[in-house]
Amino acid sequence: MSTDIAPRPDPAPAVDGSAPGPNRGRLARMAGRAPARPTPAAAAHNVSAATAALLALVGIGAALHEPVLIPPLAASAALVHCAPALPLAQPRSVVVGHLLGTAAGYLVALVADGSAWAAALAAGATLALTTLARTPHSPACATAVVIVLQEPAPARFVPLLFGSTVLLVLTAYAASRVRRAAPRYPAYWW
Repeated sequence: MSTDIAPRPDPAPAVDGSAPGPNRGRLARMAGRAPARPTPAAAAHNVSAATAALLALVGIGAALHEPVLIPPLAASAALVHCAPALPLAQPRSVVVGHLLGTAAGYLVALVADGSAWAAALAAGATLALTTLARTPHSPACATAVVIVLQEPAPARFVPLLFGSTVLLVLTAYAASRVRRAAPRYPAYWW
């Protein structure tokens, strides 16, 4: 699988002329752990695919008067288009993670007021549920927060969220096949 990244330059030698290694300063070690910079073509492809998917979702949400989906789905789009190999970006995690976040959000909203405290509790519950279900997806925590704070009607929100997550996964799948050098998405479906 191609990583579609620019080659990383060799580390610079230490000031004293010795080879770089475990004795380098902490800042230098931390800087060396950053991911490689994507090629310009990969960055343009990822950003344009994620933006196109989000614009489609905004259009659907505006037509149905449900724009509250954008914050969590923007984070999901960033994961599936820019980090397609991560477990957090896989279809199982995206779709099921958001559904678990939805369940946690509505359950917390039933027993608590729509405060920031309740929203934080819903986000924590979502994190616990997604961890137990082996569907890690941090944007699902934002879905729970949106539900507690905005209280969208479940009959409209849940099908829209489900359809939106499936659309995100399908656009990432399609986008990964447009460019030959793009990493294939998904790494696994379920």
